[in-house]
Order: sequence, then structure tokens, then C-alpha cells
Amino acid sequence: MGAFLFEHILISNSTAISGPDAYARQVSFLANLPLVFFLELFGIWLPILFHGLYGFNIWYRGDGNTIAYPWSGNWMYTAQRWTGGIAFVYIVWHTYTMRFTGNDLHDNPAGSFAKVAAEVHNPWLLAFYVVGLICASWHFAYGIWLFAAKWGIVSGDQAQQRLLRVCLALFMLLSVVGLVSLYTFRKRFQEPPTGTMTILTTDRPAAHQRPVS
Repeated sequence: MGAFLFEHILISNSTAISGPDAYARQVSFLANLPLVFFLELFGIWLPILFHGLYGFNIWYRGDGNTIAYPWSGNWMYTAQRWTGGIAFVYIVWHTYTMRFTGNDLHDNPAGSFAKVAAEVHNPWLLAFYVVGLICASWHFAYGIWLFAAKWGIVSGDQAQQRLLRVCLALFMLLSVVGLVSLYTFRKRFQEPPTGTMTILTTDRPAAHQRPVS
């Protein structure tokens, strides 16, 4: 899952910064991977579903105590739960709209940039994308630190503090690249509005310019 988020934000979506053609080439590359359906099913959809449902179960069984014990660790743990829930809803929505509604990006990669741009031009959806992006980035980055600290992969206060700084830097990197990509979809490489007409000129003189014989 972490590899998917890393690739999705820092590789695939960042190609949009170079324009619609670069983004379409990346979508086409992913769509033409061997056994792409099974890669998505077992590498993305099922792991996200399991992780999400398992996380909601832990959240439901847990006992929040940030009010009684307002320590930074408690607030960080609470933020991890909330960002996970928001990120799960965001990922489900994003997957549904991009893969199963309207233009199928796997069949028509050339329309991929325009489809994403159309979504983020809605101010409410743009806000949802921004919140979802930041929540997913935080949940992933801080989750690495929690996993490493909880399972003893990184022990000692100084080592854990160094890892925490690295994870916070990763959170900032994912967030900034993602936000720049969203800005690109919304503001750059804009196509003419639907319904406008392009007037072509020719060398043929207009009627009032033709010589009278």
C-alpha cells in the first residue's frame, strides 16, 4: 500500500506537471502492464480494504483519552486514526470516480488529464481532494514511524526522533508534490471551454474585397 501511494503521488500524478501528454503516457503505461487487473486487485484494492476495515475495528475497540491525557503522543495517535478514516473514504471515492464512472482511463488515456481536471474544477471536490491528499500522506508517513517504533525496528529515543524527522519530511514531500499536481490539473494547460469555435482564416479574399469585373 505504501509503495502504491508513493508511486501514485510522486511518480504518476507528478507527471501531470509536465502536461497532459506526459500524464497520458504514464496512464497508458500503467494500463498496459501485464495482468493489470490482478495487480490492482491483489496489490491495491484488497490490501486497502483489509487495512481500512482492520483500522476501523481497532479504532472502534480503542478508548480515546486525549482529553484526560493531552500528551503529544496521544494527539498524534488520534490524528493517525482520523486521517486513516478520511483517507479511506477519499481513496474509495477517488478509485470509484476515476476507474468506474465516465471515461475509462485504461481505454482512453488521452482523456485522463481532462477527467481529473474536470473534477478538481469543482471547488467542493477540490477541497475534498486537498484534505484527502494531506490525510493519506500523514497516515502513511507517520504510520511508518509507528510501525518501526512499535515493533522495535528502531529503538532508543534519539533513533526514534531521527526517524520521526525523516517521516515528517516524507509527509511534507508527498503533500507538496500532490498539491502542485492538483494546482496543475486546475490551473495549467487549460483547454478552450466546450462550445467555443475556432475561426480559421484562409487566403481567399472576402466578398467585399473581391475585385469587381
